[in-house]
Amino acid sequence: MGYTNLAYVLAAILFILGLKKLSSPKTARSGNTIASVGMLIAIVATVVSFELLDFKLIAVGMIIGTIIGATFAIRVEMTQMPQMVAIFNGFGGGASALVATAEFFSKYGTPEQTTFLTGIIILSVFVGTLTFTGSFIAFGKLQGFVSGKPIVFGGQQLINGLLVVALVAMGIYTTYGSSMDMNMFYGVLIVAAILGITLTIPIGGADMPVVISLLNSYSGIAAAATGFVLMNNGLIISGALVGASGLILTNIMCKGMNRSLANVVFGAVGLEQETAGDETQRISVKSSTTEEAAMILDAADKVIVVPGYGLAVAQAQYAVREVADQLESMGKKILYAIHPVAGRMPGHMNVLLAEANVPYEQLKDLDEINPEFDDCDVAIVLGANDVVNPAARHDTSSPIYGMPILDVDKSRTVIVNKRTMNPGFAGIQNELFGFDNTIMVFGDAKDMLTTLHKDLKEL
Repeated sequence: MGYTNLAYVLAAILFILGLKKLSSPKTARSGNTIASVGMLIAIVATVVSFELLDFKLIAVGMIIGTIIGATFAIRVEMTQMPQMVAIFNGFGGGASALVATAEFFSKYGTPEQTTFLTGIIILSVFVGTLTFTGSFIAFGKLQGFVSGKPIVFGGQQLINGLLVVALVAMGIYTTYGSSMDMNMFYGVLIVAAILGITLTIPIGGADMPVVISLLNSYSGIAAAATGFVLMNNGLIISGALVGASGLILTNIMCKGMNRSLANVVFGAVGLEQETAGDETQRISVKSSTTEEAAMILDAADKVIVVPGYGLAVAQAQYAVREVADQLESMGKKILYAIHPVAGRMPGHMNVLLAEANVPYEQLKDLDEINPEFDDCDVAIVLGANDVVNPAARHDTSSPIYGMPILDVDKSRTVIVNKRTMNPGFAGIQNELFGFDNTIMVFGDAKDMLTTLHKDLKEL
């Protein structure tokens, strides 16, 4: 056991180093590798420390898991990465709940079924099951199986409150009860599953980055609780790290939207706005062509690219890199503005641009890039909407009021690429589109950028 704990300490050090490197796009890949090595050490140490294990069954599980993981890694497109992360969060929570459930059944009615053990099992089952169902609702919203708009109904919060009270009551009864605690345990499973659904369906698409990071934290908490169930230090450490890092990331996401976590979970941002149609009519946009955009860029010295979910949908990361390379060959300074909640998961834009080998030093976060817009000649907005909406600064009636935005409107010229004039996830129109210094180039981002690159080469 002593060598096993030493292996867990080494694994924990590698986990921490890996998380540290994940904080920067430049070192993220090596961080992922380091953390993976740490997990391999923890797994090997755990397997070696236990006797009477069925190694054939373990090997079969590893082979199946490897095949599934490799298939996802190869086949899943970058635009589907948020959905995959949501599924992985769900599987993590579900695995914790299954292990805790198995431990409850094996210890049920024996002297080993202590109050502490039962209480920790209930916590693990509750958080794990809630994470499982909540993550798959998030997956459905991202994939389009479930409406991306908040699904709300009368008395929803009251129902959720009653479910929580019932869950606590059944958990306490299971922990301290006697003959009926097995039925109460089933009740905990069912209510936790329902609560995961009812807590997630009111959350709109605009809040998906926060929800994903929060569910990731839940999966870590469930794993840590299961570690206490099994008295496995490696699982406790890894679960605690995931839970803590997920909460930190959730806090960063909330700050990026200038909203509290409670407001994200219960605020239902993304409901249809009654005035959305009127706003569309009031905004007078100037539609332009790639030829005109190319001439504007030719006269510019400093260009800032603002990627959004439209870029991800069109898989235009390689096309934007080609345009940027062409502009750099013409002597232009190129920067990329990354909003913390752009896209559908934390770091979505960083991952896409890193895939296209965009230089890391050109990627600037919100605080770094906003002062750069004051002397920016052209800002190219590619499928971003709410994160560049000036209404966040002055319109107190707007659901995004107070959210930190990218100050693209301060550029001399703003070139906005969108497929349509449909509003963003928050369900409101963007007043930026009607500004005097803004021109709209409609169409698929990849097609537009490919044509723009051709036009720039012909200048």
